[in-house]
Amino acid sequence: MFEGTGEKKWWKGKVPPDLWMKCPDCENIVYKPEVIKNFKVCPKCDYHYRSSWKEWLELLIDKETFEERFKIKPFDILGFKDTIPYESRLKSAQESTGTEEAVVTGKGKINNRDCFVGIFEFSFMGGSMGVVVGEKVANLFESAVNENLPVLLVISSGGARMQEGMFSLIRMAKTVATASWFKKNCKKPYISVLSDPTTGGVAASFAFLADVVIAEPKSLIGFAGSGVIEQTIGQTLPPGFQKAEFLLEKGGLI
Repeated sequence: MFEGTGEKKWWKGKVPPDLWMKCPDCENIVYKPEVIKNFKVCPKCDYHYRSSWKEWLELLIDKETFEERFKIKPFDILGFKDTIPYESRLKSAQESTGTEEAVVTGKGKINNRDCFVGIFEFSFMGGSMGVVVGEKVANLFESAVNENLPVLLVISSGGARMQEGMFSLIRMAKTVATASWFKKNCKKPYISVLSDPTTGGVAASFAFLADVVIAEPKSLIGFAGSGVIEQTIGQTLPPGFQKAEFLLEKGGLI
């Protein structure tokens, strides 16, 4: 959506077709270069557009300091049967996102301070956590303990990856264990940034175990979908349920 803003080049006799767009939240027509200049935040209503892992790195990490670590390739551990083979889905996601998995992990500097960083890419199969994603997050915490450094995770995920079944669900337990081990053995903070959406097994495991939990405004945050919850408890949920502002009001965020 945000590639090719038209700021660097004007076509002779033509107006670039993608300079204006409609905000999905306030529905105002906004000038795309202005949105990009404002860190992909709508200038009318503060709606936060989704950012790619590369954009988050550029925003958060000191220039040319990021070193990617724990590069592990996923594979079809179950021989999952679907209309589109799992391996084909993985290849397509890798080509479109420029990363091998739904989380990019490594070490970098923020304001010249070393830290371990993990950034989820929602465009990679909904940022879902399979075996490799869980292992990379666990390795991040373990390495942070060994080097006595803080951890920053920027999370955007639909939960555990169904194509890996129980193997993906087990990573909920492993990431919780390593995050808890980090908090017990490292005197540096773990900070999680919850972006839209943060749900399912990721929300139910390491996302909320941080020393500091922050979220982008209006982000969807929760475990099960609101429809499932309403059917289960037989009640109508309050307005804004599972939005970041609701969690902030109830003490779930700082």
